[in-house]
Amino acid sequence: MAAMTNVLVVDDEPMVREVLARYLEAEGFGVVTAGDGVEALDRFGESTPDLVLLDLMLPRIDGFEVFDRMRTLGRVPVIMLTARGEETDRVVGLDLGADDYVTKPFSPREVVARVRAVLRRTGGDAPDTRDEPLAFGDLSIEPASRVVTLRDQPVRLTPKEFDVLFVLASNPGVVFSRIQLLEEIWDFAWDGDPSTVTVHIRRLREKIENDPSAPERLVTVWGVGYRFEP
Repeated sequence: MAAMTNVLVVDDEPMVREVLARYLEAEGFGVVTAGDGVEALDRFGESTPDLVLLDLMLPRIDGFEVFDRMRTLGRVPVIMLTARGEETDRVVGLDLGADDYVTKPFSPREVVARVRAVLRRTGGDAPDTRDEPLAFGDLSIEPASRVVTLRDQPVRLTPKEFDVLFVLASNPGVVFSRIQLLEEIWDFAWDGDPSTVTVHIRRLREKIENDPSAPERLVTVWGVGYRFEP
């Protein structure tokens, strides 16, 4: 079995670390996180990551110095993250040898795509689990073509309905709150109404459940959220 590709996520914002870790792990990456410059260097030495997502605005030791010290320890691809959008910061980071640069606020989907692109460019091994079909009895989900069939008949879903179903079905038995689904599908920086998730779940039930009023696949966990039952 091939070794897992590991990413070190360094950011002083817990929410950013959590969301990026969840997206990366869902795509098959191993993830280690750090919340400041000192911890980042410790984790770098311990985990030997294949790529680093590095925030520049870090406590204790700033991101530029962390980057310099990492370079003395080994040549690992680095994507810099920062809330600052000035061109000088981007130029400095890239001139230092960073492999890519992302300015906050960003879409975590975009960050994962950039991680894959950098790993391909630098010869790293990015896991590819996104296109594996999912099958649950008479229900099948094809991520590559975004086709869902039920009892061998195609189910017409909107793009967001497909995304909701795919996120839940990719994690059977795992409970997602409405806020988590918003973060996963509409991106964590999106300021939306959680009731939109309820609407999408209701529409999905009408399309894939035998009895939408007594769902067996898209189950409500009262007071928490929703889970997919295989």
